[in-house]
Amino acid sequence: MHKKSNTNSSEAWPLTSLEILQSAANIIAEKLNHQDAYTNPQTTKDFLTYKLGGYEREVFGVMMLNSQHQLIEFRELFFGTIDAASVYPREVVKAVLEVNAAAVIFSHNHPSGESEPSQADKLITKKLIDALGLIDVRVLDHIVVGQSPVSFAERGLI
Repeated sequence: MHKKSNTNSSEAWPLTSLEILQSAANIIAEKLNHQDAYTNPQTTKDFLTYKLGGYEREVFGVMMLNSQHQLIEFRELFFGTIDAASVYPREVVKAVLEVNAAAVIFSHNHPSGESEPSQADKLITKKLIDALGLIDVRVLDHIVVGQSPVSFAERGLI
């Protein structure tokens, strides 16, 4: 929380909406970190909505999970414009190997609020599945965050 200077230390600046969403995501992660919680698409959608829902540009993130699907780390890897973000499979593989993840869930937001996956979303997901398959890392899902988050797994796209 941001403290006002030269005033009573119990007073604080109001949090921004992005800070509130990030705090909510951290609370969900703390509560679920020791459970096999990220196999539930709704829990995952809630977590990612809080993490990515407040951005005004596209952000691509990766939930890196252990073999029990517990969260090791969530990392925002690529930042784009209002309607696109470049994603590089090499950098995703590098991040996954860095934390020794056994599985991943991809996510990105659509600032427009339209959650429908684009053809580009489907193509990059396929590339990432192929790249991670070479190192035996499972891709469990890809969530597109918008007004109503969409799960590739629930749609049968993974």
